[in-house]
Amino acid sequence: MVNTSIQLQLEQAQIAFSARDWSVLVQHLQQLIPGGREPDSINTTPEAAQLLDLAMAALLAGDFQHRWDVGKLIPRLGVSAIAPLVEILEDDDDDELCWFAVRILGEFNHPQAIAALVELIKTTENEELQAVAATALGQIGKSAIAPLTELLAAEDTRLLAVRSLAYIRRSETITPLLSVVGDPQPNVRAVAIEALSSFHDPQVPPVLLNALDDIAAPVRREAVLGLGFRADLCTELDLVARILPKLYDFNLDVCHAAAIALGRLGTDAAANGLYQVLQSPHTPESLQIEIVRALGRIESNCALEYLASYLQQSSSVRVCQEAIAVLGQVEQPSNQSKAADILIDMLRWQHPVTELANIKGTIALSLGYLGKLQAIEPLINLLADSERVVKLHAIAALKQLAPDAHQQLQQMTTRDIAPELKEGVAIALAEWSN
Repeated sequence: MVNTSIQLQLEQAQIAFSARDWSVLVQHLQQLIPGGREPDSINTTPEAAQLLDLAMAALLAGDFQHRWDVGKLIPRLGVSAIAPLVEILEDDDDDELCWFAVRILGEFNHPQAIAALVELIKTTENEELQAVAATALGQIGKSAIAPLTELLAAEDTRLLAVRSLAYIRRSETITPLLSVVGDPQPNVRAVAIEALSSFHDPQVPPVLLNALDDIAAPVRREAVLGLGFRADLCTELDLVARILPKLYDFNLDVCHAAAIALGRLGTDAAANGLYQVLQSPHTPESLQIEIVRALGRIESNCALEYLASYLQQSSSVRVCQEAIAVLGQVEQPSNQSKAADILIDMLRWQHPVTELANIKGTIALSLGYLGKLQAIEPLINLLADSERVVKLHAIAALKQLAPDAHQQLQQMTTRDIAPELKEGVAIALAEWSN
């Protein structure tokens, strides 16, 4: 027996439908269709059929917002919703409506929904709809692997199929993905290599190593990045030696990927190779920045020495600023003191970049992040700087070294110090109390 309040709401929903008041209809449907029902369940109650008719009416005739809202409700009505959604794909030329139908079908792990999405990919000339259908199949997951594998056979659907298989990220996709790593289409190879990189399967590393020399840069890039996650195979496959040449690749994206991968592998040999390229006057600034980040990721004593050496000789403000920021992000307690000493030494150097306010400010902030007490005195000295921004960064850093920094600042008030420093100390103490 239908609950009286539900019956009343159904009647009100029907009135809204008759008046074509889609906003009110959707509001009633949101109250009538409870959450928690599995999309693949079957709901055969009379009111369920009525609710589905009303929801489909709002989907068909409503505007974008109505369709968006009711699209969240339709899967809760169960698999009976699949047939009318499939009809939309077969008969309707409203691209927006078809887009919603595809997205909703992606909520159903059901053979009928999968078949409809596969058929759409095969037959439609609308590339956006094809892409949405491929994404929907990927969202469905394991049940879609077999039909997606069949789509790999056709050249015009292979890229969409491999993208969907890549989205699923299940071991059952390894075999179909391996079948296309030698595909004539570079995009297909790149997607397959990227997806395979996420699996620790013995079939994968040889494929990635082979892809390092692919003629297509996107494929090389994905292979390099994938191998960068296999530090467990670093010695066995001599990965550092295999990846280092990619720092000199003709394609800058591949060079960047090589720097990232070597940073993840994290060996001293990787750090040495990175530093050799960092020193070269022919290395583009963007790659220098990526190498600096990689050395920071390695964070070994060797890597920190290379960063210190680079800072002593570089004239690139952007790269120096990145290196200073990287030193402030050192996480290993045993290396934080060394990083702080490098930054403190920078403040003592007679180097053009250290005269810049933004460089001094970045040094101050990095010293604050490291939290080492040896930074208190050089940070206090920065309070005498003529640039207000340097003073403010120094104050922010000193606050992270409390209470020792505050105590030392108070002691400075009783000493005979330069007027500029005295003024800076006063500003710092005033800021501290705010």
